[in-house]
Amino acid sequence: MGNIGLSAHSFPKVFGQESSPDTRRAVFTQPRSTADRYARPMPAEETTPQLFPNRFADAVGPGGGERSRDVCRCVGHSTRTRPARVTFHGERQDTGAAGWQHLLALVDEAAADGRPVFRPFVEMSAPERRQVVTLPPTIAKLTAVKHLVLYGTNLVRIPPEIGNMTSLERFEPYTSHRLHWYPYELTRCTGITDSTVSTRALYGNFKFRPPFPALRPVTRAGEADLGALDPAVWGTEAVRTCSVCAGPVDHELHQVWISRPVGTDVLPLLVNACSTACLAALPEPHSGYVPTPHTGGPAVVQPASRW
Repeated sequence: MGNIGLSAHSFPKVFGQESSPDTRRAVFTQPRSTADRYARPMPAEETTPQLFPNRFADAVGPGGGERSRDVCRCVGHSTRTRPARVTFHGERQDTGAAGWQHLLALVDEAAADGRPVFRPFVEMSAPERRQVVTLPPTIAKLTAVKHLVLYGTNLVRIPPEIGNMTSLERFEPYTSHRLHWYPYELTRCTGITDSTVSTRALYGNFKFRPPFPALRPVTRAGEADLGALDPAVWGTEAVRTCSVCAGPVDHELHQVWISRPVGTDVLPLLVNACSTACLAALPEPHSGYVPTPHTGGPAVVQPASRW
């Protein structure tokens, strides 16, 4: 993709007609009012189009004219379009899909060579990328990766094993618009200092405060198989270890939401805890968000949106 700059096609129509280069120039140099007539001329350096580097030019996989992801309108995009209720994405990963098998191989390859930057979706075709809705638990092996790029994916969830990627410094799931939340285990990656996420896609984001999915405060082992859960209800297909103490979750599951900083962003984090004691051990949520861990749903009162 290279550098992105302004071109002649970047400017709008003028007075309802297709603008030529000359009329485009008039938009910026001809006065539109009496006050404008006496305004100082703009210096040449201010009128020269500037080029801005595209940070994600090397993060996009091959297209081939086929769709690589699905459209998501779960949370809306403004206070006007946000829904009253939201639910988790219920898709389950097809582990027999070619895209999943390719991703497993890429993870193994990265673990073997100890690479510091991992951009798996760049090496996958568009149909393959669309087949992947989560990352495999084997990402726990990527302990040397410092920079994880998940640009423009079809992911709907990230597994808690990402907490084992303790060398992470940069986390970039930018434009993965179906990622509305992250696992609390991501906070174990304490070295993350830089992140790039699509804020408007997040539950409870500060821009327009879409709601969080409602959680079941307690699920006992006799009420559900914690190793075979419905992701539309619990957000995941299985919970085996506690997000807080890393111990086994085998008797009961306690779920809450908490908004905490990760890198340069504040993320909605799903906590899967083994006990009320672990819930009590959670840190305070970030200032400007719901002030306590909560179970989501439309009744949760959020701070006012900024936009």
